[in-house]
Amino acid sequence: MAKLDATDKRILEMLQADSKINVKEIAAQLNLTKTPVYERIKRYEREGIIEKYVAVLDKEKTGNFMVVFCSVSLESQKIKEIESFGAAVEKIPEVLECYLMGGASDFLLKVAVRDLQAYHQFSSGKLAQLPNVAQIKSTFVLNEVKRSTVFPLLLP
Repeated sequence: MAKLDATDKRILEMLQADSKINVKEIAAQLNLTKTPVYERIKRYEREGIIEKYVAVLDKEKTGNFMVVFCSVSLESQKIKEIESFGAAVEKIPEVLECYLMGGASDFLLKVAVRDLQAYHQFSSGKLAQLPNVAQIKSTFVLNEVKRSTVFPLLLP
């Protein structure tokens, strides 16, 4: 893991809040010159600390998607089967996030679909068709209370 000082964490916090903020603005807020800020940002990119820059969309303004969390249990928990499931899920566009879990289920998926019919087609036609899937349990989001893409780097 890269060693991050307080300035690094502050720059990364600012970039997470607004990836389009420019070096001049960051430097001004931190009372630094542009060159060291620019060099730090380039280092973050080189070292993979910053993976990519993205636009966070308002789901209601782009089609009002429905979000579903799926707990998936596999028939076999052998490493080859787990990796195979993960590789297959990476190719499914409806899956926004996928986590290998410890506990009652093997995987937790965050899925976006248009409506219940689309979810039924996804769960029965795509997810359940993957090899080694034993059980799928679905939980439907009624209201999004908080959504963030910001990792809290400045917490004590």
